[in-house]
Amino acid sequence: MKITMHGSGYVGLVSAACFASMGNEVLCVDVDKARVARLKQGEVPIVEPGLDQLLAEGLESGRLKFTDQPAEGVQFGLLQFIAVGTPPDEDGSADLRHVLQVARSIGEHMQSEKIAVDKSTVPVGTADQVRKAIAAELHKRGKDLPFDVVSNPEFLKEGSAVEDFNYPDRIIVGAESARSIEVMRALYAPFTRNHERLLLMAVRDAEFTKYAANSMLAARISMMNEFANIAERLGVDIEKVRKGIGSDARIGYAFLYAGVGYGGSCFPKDVSALMHTAIKSGYEPLLLQAVEEVNRRQKRALFEKIRAHFGGKLRGLTLALWGLAFKPNTDDMREAASRVLMEALWQEGVKVRAYDPAAMQEARRLYGKQPLLQLCHSPQECLEGADALAVVTEWHQFRSPDFDDIKRRLKHPVIFDGRNLYDPQQLRAAGFSHYSVGRPAVNG
Repeated sequence: MKITMHGSGYVGLVSAACFASMGNEVLCVDVDKARVARLKQGEVPIVEPGLDQLLAEGLESGRLKFTDQPAEGVQFGLLQFIAVGTPPDEDGSADLRHVLQVARSIGEHMQSEKIAVDKSTVPVGTADQVRKAIAAELHKRGKDLPFDVVSNPEFLKEGSAVEDFNYPDRIIVGAESARSIEVMRALYAPFTRNHERLLLMAVRDAEFTKYAANSMLAARISMMNEFANIAERLGVDIEKVRKGIGSDARIGYAFLYAGVGYGGSCFPKDVSALMHTAIKSGYEPLLLQAVEEVNRRQKRALFEKIRAHFGGKLRGLTLALWGLAFKPNTDDMREAASRVLMEALWQEGVKVRAYDPAAMQEARRLYGKQPLLQLCHSPQECLEGADALAVVTEWHQFRSPDFDDIKRRLKHPVIFDGRNLYDPQQLRAAGFSHYSVGRPAVNG
């Protein structure tokens, strides 16, 4: 098939590269000329395992191409995927400017049948707006050309997006015309050979499914963090509780880890957008509001433990920080717990020595002018001259460190473990004070 992908961001680029790897011809459109130039040279602008290889293969085969000309993109493919950003507006709603701009572009330039596919995460009713925008442009031109609008939300996890796309749990397609259903089935046939994964539903149902899925996962995280905060006050080990409830088949183990809250580009934005949609429809979403509020508080939890340990006297201290990205295997720092922690520490006059395997460049872009931040070349370098260590991202290389080396390098043997990576009793025996989430603190 010939596919046009409007947007070469996280979703658009991964989708385009994976479609091309299955033999489709894909033209990716982005109005950022510099980004397009880099992509044509094979430069991957995001950290995502396996994507660089797919991009190189797509470029070499000629099946994956890039342009900064929307008109060229509209002419190219029957399928017009819309995978542009929908950032949160000031009121928490999803900003649809870029989505509707693409829709108008399709209506302005199309000369034959087109199927517009909403891949971006959008509120219920967006497909109706896209349909109206395309129709309005066709009306201006005096054209009567066939088109349809389909919802096909993405369910990609940062750090495993290529794997998720190629081996999906499910493929949600919201479509009502037989023609669009036939085309979408054919498009995804190579991804469903093992067993049927494509779920057909109405367009509005598909739009809601995406928000419901992310909000459900966010709720599990906030629920576990709520349990963890209660557990700390009762002398209970939340890790034991996690295993106890996760063994129940009705609950399962996924997304049951207590920590410093969720971040990234999806959960915070989507929970907020669904709350806005609910309120706009006349319903007060009490549970969603609680999910968001628990997460907001949880991102400050590690800072409060640091302040309590040092008796509120933080000015002049130096903290070693392991992890900047909101999760492993990505450089994404959007809504990351590290940002909340660092900014709170800087307000108290604390210096931060930080390291992340992937997010150093992003940290430099965000905080390059912050005098209280020093970005280090290794986890060990972070520790030099630091009064304590805080861990906020569960990268594999942080999971089994040399604790004797850590103790030698730190001024004080104190670890603030925001991801419950370490065994409190092991650290007590090694002479550390250890603070985690939902487990009793230990003093070595």
